[in-house]
Amino acid sequence: MAGGKAKITAADRRYMAAAIRLSRNHLGLTGTNPSVGTLIVKNGVIVGRGVTALGGRPHAETVALAEAGERARGATAYVTLEPCAHHGRTPPCAQALIDAGVARVIGAADDPDSRVAGRGYEMLREAGLKVVSGVLAEEARDAMAGYLSRAARKRPEVTLKLAISADGMIGRRGAGQIAITSGIARAQAHLLRAASDAILVGVGTVAEDDPELTSRLDGLRDRSPARIVLDPQARMPVMSKLALSSRSLRVLAVSAPDADPVRRSSLEMIGVEFMPAELHNGRIALPEMLEDLAARGMSSLLIEGGAATARAFLDEGLVDRIVLFRGPDAIGGDAIASPVHPDAMPDGFRLLREAQYGVDRFSEWVRD
Repeated sequence: MAGGKAKITAADRRYMAAAIRLSRNHLGLTGTNPSVGTLIVKNGVIVGRGVTALGGRPHAETVALAEAGERARGATAYVTLEPCAHHGRTPPCAQALIDAGVARVIGAADDPDSRVAGRGYEMLREAGLKVVSGVLAEEARDAMAGYLSRAARKRPEVTLKLAISADGMIGRRGAGQIAITSGIARAQAHLLRAASDAILVGVGTVAEDDPELTSRLDGLRDRSPARIVLDPQARMPVMSKLALSSRSLRVLAVSAPDADPVRRSSLEMIGVEFMPAELHNGRIALPEMLEDLAARGMSSLLIEGGAATARAFLDEGLVDRIVLFRGPDAIGGDAIASPVHPDAMPDGFRLLREAQYGVDRFSEWVRD
């Protein structure tokens, strides 16, 4: 039964919207599995809530059914992603819903995983459950875009995040890091980091700005993503904040096979990991690198590098989402122009959402 052929109530949409909000709680924390939200509702009361557990197991449906217990019998389940249908060491979630006596399942996004891909809904229908799919599907896909990208395209979703000044600049040459936005906007940027699997910069940014690339919000410090540096020749300074913190928080240097072995060994001794990469015209081959990151289980990649790194991803059509934080002041002087601007977005992007954070403006575009 497709979403357009069944009666979907305003209450159904509200519960699904709540399940999608719940799913965002564990973004970046569920390993190779998506962060899914599930609500079990009976007689207008939520009797079970579940989000994919840290590390990816148990799944959201299992968590919600455990909380609901016998109250799940005859209830409606709202699930942000099609329930899995494949057997591992534990039964599939579709079977768990059947065994619990759930009468109706409302699904949002379809699962492109070849082991699922419609089989979950089919299993539910064959067992006599009423099934409606596609409810708030676009919103659910937005929440789990990283997983969907890795499952369907075999690469992470790539988000380019930039802070730009009123005159369209991202920094001043030779000045290191300069403040463009206020603390409120910077806190929102740290939330983006906490929801990502990995954050990437070029080695030039490491040498000039010496960033930490962590989520420095109270309560979210342990959700800092893996840090990736495009470093073809292993030039990352051994005394950089990234290198010195690599044993406590993962740092992955993407380098050429012929990178200086002495510099590489020095970095490896203090904890930096190296991922070999193919070169194209002397630069890291980015599409192949993204495939390698997906093979390592990474679903969402946040680009925070300088203008050159941003342009490299944009020029190859590898950016899926663009996030801009716009400050109210001009930089002037010997400034560095942003590779994108609100009035000059690359073709194929549409504005998804906007917000005001204090004196700063937030805008987010996604690729159609």
